[in-house]
Amino acid sequence: MKLHLLVGTMTGTAQLVAQELELAWADGELEVETMLMDKLDSSVFAREGIFLIVTSTYGQGDVPDNARALYEDLIAKRPDLSRLRYGVFGLGDRTYAETFNFGGRRFDDILNELGAQRIGERVQHDASSGVLPEEMAEKWGATWLALAKENQGQSTFSV
Repeated sequence: MKLHLLVGTMTGTAQLVAQELELAWADGELEVETMLMDKLDSSVFAREGIFLIVTSTYGQGDVPDNARALYEDLIAKRPDLSRLRYGVFGLGDRTYAETFNFGGRRFDDILNELGAQRIGERVQHDASSGVLPEEMAEKWGATWLALAKENQGQSTFSV
């Protein structure tokens, strides 16, 4: 099974979460590729496998700077993602209640709108909770990975 972790980050925390997941999932059977969203566009979803979006929220509920091009390309090109299976691990801070975890929510909304099917619930890590995001990811990751393996059918899109 192939799993692609797409990372949207400003400070590196989302990247740390993705690295922790990749280490936890290194079992020899699973092929995990972690990619920063820098310079990615919607064609990344043509790759075979399941996708996990790991992203923080920035500013007034925006996706991180390095994720903006991918997010805007999805909106502009509107590819058919009906064969895509994905998950979202969002990072945010509940002290910003009006925009809490909007980075993850924005990706979840556009992927869903384009026909992709989310695996499991969207994770909304809260930085003010006192739980480190990588600790939460490690606990959550085993359950999500089991769901992903159940949903590992073909996941590509057509333009």
